[in-house]
Amino acid sequence: MTKAPAPSEIDWQNLGFNYMDLPYRFLAHYKDGQWDDGELTEDSTLHLNEGSPALHYGQADFEGLKAYRTKNGDIQLFRPDRNAARMQQSCERVLMPPFPTERFIAAVKAVVKANADYVPPYGTGGTLYLRPLMIGVGENIGVHPAPEYLFTVFAMPVGAYYKGGVKPTNFTTSYYDRAAPHGTGKSKVGGNYGGSLLPGDQAHKAGFSDVIYLDPATHTKIEEAGSANFFGITKNNEFVTPESDSILPSVTKYSLLYLAKHNLGLKTVEGDVYIDDLDRFVEAGAMGTAAVIAPIGGIEYQDQLHVFYSETEVGPVTQKLYDTLTGIQFGDLEAPEGWIQKVDL
Repeated sequence: MTKAPAPSEIDWQNLGFNYMDLPYRFLAHYKDGQWDDGELTEDSTLHLNEGSPALHYGQADFEGLKAYRTKNGDIQLFRPDRNAARMQQSCERVLMPPFPTERFIAAVKAVVKANADYVPPYGTGGTLYLRPLMIGVGENIGVHPAPEYLFTVFAMPVGAYYKGGVKPTNFTTSYYDRAAPHGTGKSKVGGNYGGSLLPGDQAHKAGFSDVIYLDPATHTKIEEAGSANFFGITKNNEFVTPESDSILPSVTKYSLLYLAKHNLGLKTVEGDVYIDDLDRFVEAGAMGTAAVIAPIGGIEYQDQLHVFYSETEVGPVTQKLYDTLTGIQFGDLEAPEGWIQKVDL
């Protein structure tokens, strides 16, 4: 495994979204009904038995969050308690032992502090991306929960999602479903993403950014936009996002719902978003950790492309939401109470 270059050798302005083997990560083991204390380690290879349920039966979940460098050089996290809570919910869905919130946040902060030199400088748009991961391991071959578990947090610097500014892209609908009714759609488990690789690849080859997934029961309602949540802005200044048991509860989505209401004065609605009723929206986008907001220029459905605000320009409400949330994340705007946690260096 090639180790990461020294921080002084990194071109911070041109980082992509790629794996990088940083010096330290956190690793804890669960055995005999309890988690050990865990520790920082320099070993980036996980050692597990070939019978581990994570490999055969998908008993695994993960999270994604970022550490941000502020103008004064501090490092801060954005709502890590929400990632901890969501991971606990995912663990419960696939019968894994939840990792306590306080320990989750402490592990994330320890990884950030140990790799602090790899947090991109303020102004580059880059961040330190953190990937908490839990997998079921140990000697097993039957379809039942693992005898042991690993929890790890690793990190890598990633660049600004948009080079040269936020830009709209087009999405298309698909024959394929992201998740089954009453399945694991609202849990952040690996199987949800494995099934999205084929339709995502088909969309890319057809010239689209990603897939708009419709509800698996009727294929009439929008559920997710690629691996992100969907939102639309109506002509009546409403911020609308789908509601379903198959949708992942995005930390970004609920943050934007709050900001849309309290900062921008929009009415917020979680409800059905019918694919044949796109005319109600003057702007649309996908929201998630990686991009914050990915403006949607248009959606192709039944061979017709419905364009929202523009295929080339970002709508004013979408831009304001993006600027507000990123301003909070990088410390330029005041955050609602409890949203920001500093990392002591």
